[in-house]
Amino acid sequence: MVLHLQRRGDGFVVVRSGTLEVCMAQKANMEAIFHSVADGIVTLDDEFRVVHLNRAARAMLRTAEDRAAGRPATEVIPGRLWDVEELLRRALGVGETIRARENLVAVDGGEIRVLVTASRLHDPDGHAAGAVVVLRDITHERELETLLESRATMHSLVGKSRVMQELYHLLEEVARTDSTVLIQGESGTGKELVADAIHRSSRRAGGPFVKVNCSALSESLLESELFGHAKGAFTGATQDRIGRFEAANGGTLLLDEVGDLSERIQVKLLRVLQEREIERVGDTRVRKVDVRILAATHQPLRELVRDGRFREDLFYRLNVVPVHVAPLRERREDIPALAKRFLHDLREIAGKEIERISPDAMRALLDHRWPGNVRELRNAIEHALVKGRGPVLRVEDLPREILEEVAPREASSHAAGSVPRDADRALILEALERTRWNRTAAAEILGVDRSTLWRRMKRLGIGTNGPGNGR
Repeated sequence: MVLHLQRRGDGFVVVRSGTLEVCMAQKANMEAIFHSVADGIVTLDDEFRVVHLNRAARAMLRTAEDRAAGRPATEVIPGRLWDVEELLRRALGVGETIRARENLVAVDGGEIRVLVTASRLHDPDGHAAGAVVVLRDITHERELETLLESRATMHSLVGKSRVMQELYHLLEEVARTDSTVLIQGESGTGKELVADAIHRSSRRAGGPFVKVNCSALSESLLESELFGHAKGAFTGATQDRIGRFEAANGGTLLLDEVGDLSERIQVKLLRVLQEREIERVGDTRVRKVDVRILAATHQPLRELVRDGRFREDLFYRLNVVPVHVAPLRERREDIPALAKRFLHDLREIAGKEIERISPDAMRALLDHRWPGNVRELRNAIEHALVKGRGPVLRVEDLPREILEEVAPREASSHAAGSVPRDADRALILEALERTRWNRTAAAEILGVDRSTLWRRMKRLGIGTNGPGNGR
């Protein structure tokens, strides 16, 4: 009699084959599947000793089947923070698939992180006959998660929010290439800092990083600024002059506010993108340039194309890799870190010894609409530093437009019969929900220490564990 495994519900059943031929065919199919899957599979007997390992499990655990067979599961799959046998007993006890994410220690001392699935194995009579353990290697995923969770900056960019983590990852991918990048976002979001991060992370970091504001110059001046000019090209051109493209040779050129380019300059820029060559104003000589082009704009270029104000062919040449920089209102959890950075950077310039931002001032910063984005936040901190006295930046030190938003909220709260306690509760709950009830992160958003947040939660009757573990 030959037995084979058959999947049934959340577990496996040992069944008898009808004929030897069918048995052998099914056995061959099962072995092929067993060894071809990417996940590691380990079968155990009813004493939790290893019976078989597939190829993926042998590679993952760095062992051979003849070395593992007959050994206890706890020796072959040694969990660092959990007991494998306890996990298996749970699976056998409840008769359901049990999953746990944990570390494994390989035989050579290396460590991997796996997602473990344990299922009960039945005999033909329905009795427990052992277990099947499936191991999925998630080491790389966890390393990436850890990197993203801990990363707060990228060059001059600041922020730990999810949207900033995604931006950092995209910029690292973009930096590995020489592709043209179109950076779009509202005014004040930090598009120039994004361009700087791309350049400094790229293979061109040792070359020049040249910037030109396309909206700051007239068409004729901008043409000369970009492409240079020959002596005598126009009145006042007393000598040859290189333009920004030649100055950026071997490096990166940022065309800021590219949406303001005139039709004629757009045509010339299109040629540079296509041919990688320029002609100086008043000259017929063609000069090759090795420049990576980054373009930035706060204007919706697709709408400009639709309205006939921007060339469609140039748009597609620029928009090889689009990068969107989120407005500050979509990443409010980054406001405390940004405010503290500006406070640190600007207090020496202002000649002040202000060391921190009061909770009330931080609440006002968190609640402001920030139409001017990060640039407006920087200006607000600089304004407060000029007005501030003592070691703490107070709410009354903030600019008038922020204070004008604070007063109506307080007045409407009292008019509605509410008390500041209600506003404080709502603010704390919002911070906790944003951080998935991570008290350390929520305290940072609120501008208080973790113990102060815990006391306020207790006073306001907010469960200290919330829906999660309330770390």
